[in-house]
Amino acid sequence: MTLCFVFFGHTPSSIASVRIIVLAVGRLRPPYADDTQHYLKMLARHARVEMIEVRQEERVTGRIPQRAFVSLLAREGEQFDSLSFARFLEDRRQAGRDVCFVIGGPLGLQLEDVDHRFSLGPLTLPHQLARVVLLEQLYRGHKILAGEPYHY
Repeated sequence: MTLCFVFFGHTPSSIASVRIIVLAVGRLRPPYADDTQHYLKMLARHARVEMIEVRQEERVTGRIPQRAFVSLLAREGEQFDSLSFARFLEDRRQAGRDVCFVIGGPLGLQLEDVDHRFSLGPLTLPHQLARVVLLEQLYRGHKILAGEPYHY
């Protein structure tokens, strides 16, 4: 019996049918760009992930896909451990909605009309590092859902 079967009550399934969009303000610079590419490559066998970068002055809301579940990364948002984040991803898959994670730039981002607020923890991270951490957690969550080993 796999961890996924015991934890989620069903056999492992792919969430590749749901698109995950990471919409971020600002451009990635080294070394974060390399780390982002690394996680995008590893995620490719588990999920359809798109990265969208917008300039600070662009309207972020105009780039959010219609009908997507929108999760804004925010210090005051919900915090997860790895297993509960995997459950969050599975719930989105079951709902059949694309998920759009929105990351603000160095000055943050205030969006009022979102479905969810998500915190990577109480520490303030540079916005470029937040992208890398989010992608790593997406990869870890997908490994959990696939019943594959992951590091605690």
